[in-house]
This record gives sequence, structure tokens and C-alpha cells, in this order.
Amino acid sequence: MSNKTLGINDTLLDYIIKTGVNESDLKKRLRDETKTLEMGKMQIAPEQGAFMGFIANLIGAKTYLEIGVFTGYSMLSVVGAMGKDSLAVGCDLSKEWTDIAKRYWLEAGIENQINLYIDKAENSLVKLDESSFDLAFIDADKSNYDLYYEECLHLLKPNALLMIDNIFWGGTVANADIIDADTTAIRALNEKIMQDKRVQASMLTIGDGLMLVRKL
Repeated sequence: MSNKTLGINDTLLDYIIKTGVNESDLKKRLRDETKTLEMGKMQIAPEQGAFMGFIANLIGAKTYLEIGVFTGYSMLSVVGAMGKDSLAVGCDLSKEWTDIAKRYWLEAGIENQINLYIDKAENSLVKLDESSFDLAFIDADKSNYDLYYEECLHLLKPNALLMIDNIFWGGTVANADIIDADTTAIRALNEKIMQDKRVQASMLTIGDGLMLVRKL
């Protein structure tokens, strides 16, 4: 028993990945390729991908919205867990990154289940139908997190789930002396969500912090 969340060192993290994450060879190859990119650090952790897939399966999600696709690991994890009768929408600005994603989606046999929009997310989201998604994930430009949050509440079904990445932003949200635009935006959204009567939420200490939100 412990009254404090355990710190995770490299030894424990290695144990978690080896013991608690049944990562396919395809996903591992995608992670390895992503590591070679200049912005490879934006890749979500494998244990987070496993958790997201678990959540999708747990709630029986069949429609999924992702804002910030990058090289497609999270989409691969979630759509794979939802099954062949599921559909997903992805929003991203980068053709370069999502071209990598599409290669792996093709190999996984899920490419026809994903509708990918290459544009500013705010332009893409307005094209989608209200209350049409069971699950959503925000992992895009931090300064627009509040906009994406509000759009997701509009697009999610009642009782659907929203996951928001990087809510700790490397720990900077807890340092009041750090007031750059990204940190300020994330800090403000964290506080807003925990007081928002439209949702029920929990902060999870996975990866760089993951906010789990249920639309009421």
C-alpha cells in the first residue's frame, strides 16, 4: 500500500513495457522508425498506447476521433482494439508524418477504416457530425487545446470518453514561474476541466499525463 504515486525509473519502466505491454512487432517497428525523426519525442509511450486500446475495447467504442495523428501509433492502437466494424477520423497538418502512419495502417489492414483530414483541425472538425463519436483523443498544438476540448464535447456522444495528452507538459504546469503559451494553455484547461459541470474527469499519471474525461 502507498499513499503516493510511485516514481518510475528506467528499470521499472523497462519492466512495465516487457511485462505489461503486449506490443505487436508492427507497433514496435513504427515506434523505432518514429524515433529517427527530429520530432520523434512526440511519440506516445507504448504503455499509453496499450491503455488507450484497452479503454476503447472496454467501452465498446466503434467511432473514434483523433486530433493530432503524428506517425499513427495511437490510431493503430485504438482502431486495432475497436475491431473491423469501427470507423475513425484523424486530423493533422503534416502529410510527411501521416504518410508514415498510412504505411503502417495499410500493413495492419485498417487503412479503410480511417478518414484522414490534412488541414488545421479547426477547419476539419466543423465538417463532422454532432454527437457522433464514442471516443476521442487530443494530442495536437497545445495553445489550441481549449478549442479542441470544446469541439470534442460537441462531437462526442453522451457518456463518451475524451483522452487529452501531455497534461503535465514535462511537469511545467506545476511551476507557477513558467508562463509560456503552451504551459499556460494546458494549465488553464486542466483547471477548467476539473471544475466543468458538463464532464467527469480524472488525471492519470501515465506518459506525460493523460486526462480522462467523460461527457455527461
